[in-house]
Amino acid sequence: MANTLLLVDDHILFREGVSALARHWDDFEVVGEASNGQEAVELARELLPDVILMDISMPVMTGLEATRRIHMELPTTRVVMLTIAEDEGNLFEAIKAGASGYVLKNTPSRRLHSYLQGVIRGEAPISGVIAAKVLDEFTRRGAASQNSLDVTGEALSDREQEVLLLVAEGLTNQEIGDRLSLSENTIKKHLANVLDKLHLSNRVQAAVYAVREGLVDK
Repeated sequence: MANTLLLVDDHILFREGVSALARHWDDFEVVGEASNGQEAVELARELLPDVILMDISMPVMTGLEATRRIHMELPTTRVVMLTIAEDEGNLFEAIKAGASGYVLKNTPSRRLHSYLQGVIRGEAPISGVIAAKVLDEFTRRGAASQNSLDVTGEALSDREQEVLLLVAEGLTNQEIGDRLSLSENTIKKHLANVLDKLHLSNRVQAAVYAVREGLVDK
């Protein structure tokens, strides 16, 4: 059964483009489109989509406000923010609002599909560039200590370090497995060990940690 997808953007050509693209995906089906945040909230309540691709800047109600409301009412619906630029403030606010991910509009179609597949599996892929921006914003707002960024823990094995670096590159578990010639389940176990050893909660924090420690380039 295909995962349901709601598209939210005030540019109809963009919505039509993503909708046409999704017709070639066996695992996703576009069930609705909205042109602003208010419509997104109303359609989300009606359609209960698995994933929402949500633009940030829209009339009537912004994507950030819509995401806050949807996350409160429909916590199992995953919202992925869409934007044309990596704005630090928006990144921080999107994470606070409950967004499961953050995608640039110039993302290649194959990469977008892989990203959405990762989100459905409970992953939140994040690139080193975006992780660096999140870290900068946490630091600027004095929020690092409140978000488990000051960590200490056991030393990672060589394989766990490899997995951590690829997480910070924004790869999904499946992509990491392909890169290292390992199964996706094996990667999940390695990542779980990384999070446990470093006392982190999720892969976003892991990516931010890798950037902070200078393990990847910003």
